[in-house]
Amino acid sequence: MTWELAVCLFGLVGTGCSILFGFMAFKRNQKSDEQQDGRENGTLLTEIGYIKANTDDIKRKQEKQDAQYLEMAERMAAVESSAKQAHHRLDRLEKITDNPD
Repeated sequence: MTWELAVCLFGLVGTGCSILFGFMAFKRNQKSDEQQDGRENGTLLTEIGYIKANTDDIKRKQEKQDAQYLEMAERMAAVESSAKQAHHRLDRLEKITDNPD
């Protein structure tokens, strides 16, 4: 019976060790997976921040472009008004030179 008991105990110890080593490997891999997920999340957040910064930069440039467009439109209206007045003056001068009465 001692031989059978020793084999049985050896089997139980082997089973216990395999369960223990399997659990330890599982924990180690889980920790490694969590670290990898953390790195991936950090990279993703960095890229999102980069995209957000570029989007903000594009918005600022667009606002500046809009302001320049409005300024140009105002200046164009002033030039058109000035050109209209100049044409009226030219028309009067032509009438004066055509009719020297």
